[in-house]
Amino acid sequence: MARKEFKYRGYTLKELQEMSLDDVIALLPSRQRRSLKRGFLPRQQIVLDKMRKLKKEENKGGKPIVIKTHCRDMIVIPEMVGTRFGIYNGQHFVEVEIAPEMIGCYFGEFAPTRQRVQHGDPGMGATRSSMFVPLK
Repeated sequence: MARKEFKYRGYTLKELQEMSLDDVIALLPSRQRRSLKRGFLPRQQIVLDKMRKLKKEENKGGKPIVIKTHCRDMIVIPEMVGTRFGIYNGQHFVEVEIAPEMIGCYFGEFAPTRQRVQHGDPGMGATRSSMFVPLK
């Protein structure tokens, strides 16, 4: 059976990539639409410029290039699909390959800043008083 083709609000990925940025912005949810209508911030523009420059150079071969960024408020646009980004989570860069399903999301959603807390067993080794707790 053939794999289901990706569509975003009724448009295929190819159609989205051929659209102008203004047309794509009109399809996004309100928060992203409002943010992009105001234009890209300087740090977001730098990420876009790096990506466009590396897309041209990537055709020359070699391993895929990762674009490292601290810009967690960048919104994924169709032009970015297939590119690898290293998104900073406050500790290290989380490598993310942009998939079509990520269009309209923020970079920060893919690099969580907090890890789930997993506490150890209470008792042995926790405090000096645990020395006298009988073993199970």
